[in-house]
Amino acid sequence: MGMMSEFKSFALRGNVVDMAVGVVIGGAFGKIVASLVADIITPLIGLLIGGVKFTNFFIALDGKAYATLDAAKAAGVPTLNLGIFFQSVFDFVIIAFAIFMAVRGINRMQRKKAEEAATPGPPPEPTAQEKLLAEIRDLLAQRP
Repeated sequence: MGMMSEFKSFALRGNVVDMAVGVVIGGAFGKIVASLVADIITPLIGLLIGGVKFTNFFIALDGKAYATLDAAKAAGVPTLNLGIFFQSVFDFVIIAFAIFMAVRGINRMQRKKAEEAATPGPPPEPTAQEKLLAEIRDLLAQRP
Protein backbone atom coordinates (compact mmCIF):
# COMPACT_ATOMS: atom_id res chain seq x y z
CA MET A 1 0.00 0.00 0.00
CA GLY A 2 1.42 3.36 -1.00
CA MET A 3 1.97 6.10 1.54
CA MET A 4 -0.81 8.31 0.10
CA SER A 5 -3.41 5.53 0.09
CA GLU A 6 -2.39 4.54 3.61
CA PHE A 7 -2.77 8.16 4.74
CA LYS A 8 -6.14 8.41 2.97
CA SER A 9 -7.45 5.28 4.70
CA PHE A 10 -6.21 6.67 8.05
CA ALA A 11 -7.61 10.18 7.56
CA LEU A 12 -11.01 9.03 6.38
CA ARG A 13 -11.61 6.59 9.20
CA GLY A 14 -14.68 7.56 11.21
CA ASN A 15 -12.99 8.20 14.53
CA VAL A 16 -10.37 10.53 13.02
CA VAL A 17 -13.06 12.63 11.33
CA ASP A 18 -15.11 12.66 14.54
CA MET A 19 -12.05 13.80 16.47
CA ALA A 20 -11.39 16.61 13.98
CA VAL A 21 -14.98 17.82 14.30
CA GLY A 22 -14.63 17.70 18.09
CA VAL A 23 -11.46 19.79 17.99
CA VAL A 24 -13.12 22.45 15.82
CA ILE A 25 -16.22 22.59 18.01
CA GLY A 26 -14.05 22.61 21.14
CA GLY A 27 -12.04 25.55 19.81
CA ALA A 28 -15.21 27.51 19.09
CA PHE A 29 -16.62 26.62 22.51
CA GLY A 30 -13.39 27.78 24.14
CA LYS A 31 -13.73 31.17 22.45
CA ILE A 32 -17.32 31.49 23.62
CA VAL A 33 -16.35 30.65 27.20
CA ALA A 34 -13.37 33.03 27.09
CA SER A 35 -15.69 35.81 25.96
CA LEU A 36 -18.24 34.91 28.64
CA VAL A 37 -15.57 35.12 31.33
CA ALA A 38 -13.71 38.19 30.01
CA ASP A 39 -16.74 40.21 28.91
CA ILE A 40 -19.48 39.24 31.38
CA ILE A 41 -18.35 37.36 34.50
CA THR A 42 -15.14 39.19 35.47
CA PRO A 43 -16.60 42.68 34.89
CA LEU A 44 -19.54 41.77 37.14
CA ILE A 45 -17.20 40.41 39.81
CA GLY A 46 -15.04 43.53 39.44
CA LEU A 47 -18.11 45.74 39.88
CA LEU A 48 -19.17 43.80 42.98
CA ILE A 49 -15.75 44.17 44.64
CA GLY A 50 -15.45 47.87 44.01
CA GLY A 51 -14.96 48.53 40.31
CA VAL A 52 -11.73 46.57 39.91
CA LYS A 53 -10.87 45.72 36.31
CA PHE A 54 -9.37 42.26 36.44
CA THR A 55 -6.95 42.83 33.58
CA ASN A 56 -5.41 45.62 35.64
CA PHE A 57 -5.02 43.42 38.69
CA PHE A 58 -1.27 42.88 38.59
CA ILE A 59 1.87 43.28 40.65
CA ALA A 60 4.78 45.21 39.17
CA LEU A 61 7.99 43.49 40.18
CA ASP A 62 10.00 46.73 40.29
CA GLY A 63 8.02 47.87 43.35
CA LYS A 64 6.51 50.95 41.70
CA ALA A 65 2.81 51.58 41.13
CA TYR A 66 1.39 51.75 37.61
CA ALA A 67 -2.13 52.77 36.69
CA THR A 68 -2.66 49.95 34.20
CA LEU A 69 -1.01 46.78 33.02
CA ASP A 70 -0.40 48.44 29.66
CA ALA A 71 1.49 51.27 31.39
CA ALA A 72 3.68 48.78 33.24
CA LYS A 73 4.35 46.81 30.05
CA ALA A 74 5.17 50.05 28.17
CA ALA A 75 7.72 50.84 30.88
CA GLY A 76 9.24 47.39 30.33
CA VAL A 77 8.53 46.27 33.88
CA PRO A 78 8.08 42.55 34.59
CA THR A 79 4.66 41.88 36.12
CA LEU A 80 2.67 39.15 37.79
CA ASN A 81 -0.62 39.26 35.90
CA LEU A 82 -2.97 37.89 38.54
CA GLY A 83 -6.16 39.21 36.93
CA ILE A 84 -5.42 37.53 33.60
CA PHE A 85 -4.54 34.36 35.50
CA PHE A 86 -7.88 34.47 37.37
CA GLN A 87 -9.71 34.88 34.05
CA SER A 88 -7.92 31.79 32.74
CA VAL A 89 -8.89 29.87 35.88
CA PHE A 90 -12.54 30.91 35.40
CA ASP A 91 -12.32 29.79 31.75
CA PHE A 92 -10.97 26.42 32.82
CA VAL A 93 -13.61 25.88 35.51
CA ILE A 94 -16.47 26.69 33.13
CA ILE A 95 -15.09 24.49 30.33
CA ALA A 96 -14.33 21.65 32.77
CA PHE A 97 -17.88 21.87 34.17
CA ALA A 98 -19.41 21.87 30.68
CA ILE A 99 -17.33 18.83 29.68
CA PHE A 100 -18.26 17.10 32.95
CA MET A 101 -21.96 17.67 32.26
CA ALA A 102 -21.60 16.38 28.67
CA VAL A 103 -19.72 13.24 29.77
CA ARG A 104 -22.23 12.71 32.58
CA GLY A 105 -25.10 12.86 30.08
CA ILE A 106 -23.35 10.47 27.69
CA ASN A 107 -22.63 8.02 30.51
CA ARG A 108 -26.29 8.11 31.59
CA MET A 109 -27.43 7.37 28.03
CA GLN A 110 -24.94 4.50 27.72
CA ARG A 111 -26.05 3.08 31.08
CA LYS A 112 -29.68 3.28 29.99
CA LYS A 113 -28.88 1.50 26.71
CA ALA A 114 -26.92 -1.19 28.60
CA GLU A 115 -29.83 -1.71 31.01
CA GLU A 116 -32.27 -1.98 28.11
CA ALA A 117 -30.00 -4.48 26.37
CA ALA A 118 -29.60 -6.51 29.58
CA THR A 119 -33.36 -6.74 30.15
CA PRO A 120 -34.40 -10.09 28.68
CA GLY A 121 -37.44 -10.11 26.48
CA PRO A 122 -39.92 -12.96 26.23
CA PRO A 123 -38.33 -16.30 25.39
CA PRO A 124 -38.32 -17.13 21.71
CA GLU A 125 -40.97 -19.48 20.34
CA PRO A 126 -39.61 -23.06 20.07
CA THR A 127 -38.74 -24.20 16.58
CA ALA A 128 -40.61 -27.03 14.85
CA GLN A 129 -37.77 -29.42 15.61
CA GLU A 130 -37.81 -28.47 19.32
CA LYS A 131 -41.58 -29.02 19.46
CA LEU A 132 -41.20 -32.46 17.86
CA LEU A 133 -38.44 -33.44 20.28
CA ALA A 134 -40.59 -32.29 23.22
CA GLU A 135 -43.45 -34.49 21.99
CA ILE A 136 -41.12 -37.48 21.69
CA ARG A 137 -39.77 -36.82 25.20
CA ASP A 138 -43.29 -36.62 26.62
CA LEU A 139 -44.32 -39.88 24.87
CA LEU A 140 -41.26 -41.68 26.20
CA ALA A 141 -41.94 -40.38 29.69
CA GLN A 142 -45.48 -41.87 29.56
CA ARG A 143 -44.21 -45.37 28.78
CA PRO A 144 -44.11 -47.78 31.71
